[in-house]
Amino acid sequence: MLTIWGRKTSSNVQAVMWAVGELGLEHVRHDAGHTYGVVDSVAFYTLNPNRTVPVIEDDGIAPLWETGAILRYLGRRYGQGTLWPVDMVEQAEVDKWADWAKLNVAMNFTVPVFWRAVRTAPDQQDTDAIAVALATLEDKLAIAETQLTKQRYLASGTLTLADIQLGHVLYRYFDIDIPRPNLPALEAYFERLTERPAFREHVMVSYDELRVT
Repeated sequence: MLTIWGRKTSSNVQAVMWAVGELGLEHVRHDAGHTYGVVDSVAFYTLNPNRTVPVIEDDGIAPLWETGAILRYLGRRYGQGTLWPVDMVEQAEVDKWADWAKLNVAMNFTVPVFWRAVRTAPDQQDTDAIAVALATLEDKLAIAETQLTKQRYLASGTLTLADIQLGHVLYRYFDIDIPRPNLPALEAYFERLTERPAFREHVMVSYDELRVT
């Protein structure tokens, strides 16, 4: 049985849980991080000395941390031919876009935009910094827009781990109160993701517990 450590409102945990849901894996998840604690315990330190989530435990492997590494493990072990292609060249394409999404979209949204707009009290928000961050993010999303005019998903014609790394960010991006450019292909892609049961269950999750008012 797969065991996942991490609260459901962590965007990185949501990426892992979305993949678990798509693959239909039996699992148990333990809340950890933020107000749930756990990560400061000695027991958790033995799982992940970084004291971050997500962490997974699975039969035959040491505890595994770092979202990208976890997703690739799940894809290679349980998702060959679905989330993870069989062909090596196609695998490289998924890897390329998955890393791109993590480094260029998730990292330019979560802290620079989401933390400043949602996890910071309104009277302490730096609107100029948010505007600069949004401009940077929009440049990256324009790359995804171009790619998604060519095919239905980021790395191929079907959902892969690359879409998990990009798509888990988009729920909050389209939900929070920020100005957004007109990106019709990206919007249509997001709507396709919202039709997936695993996306609705694990990504379209209330983040009210993170909101600072």
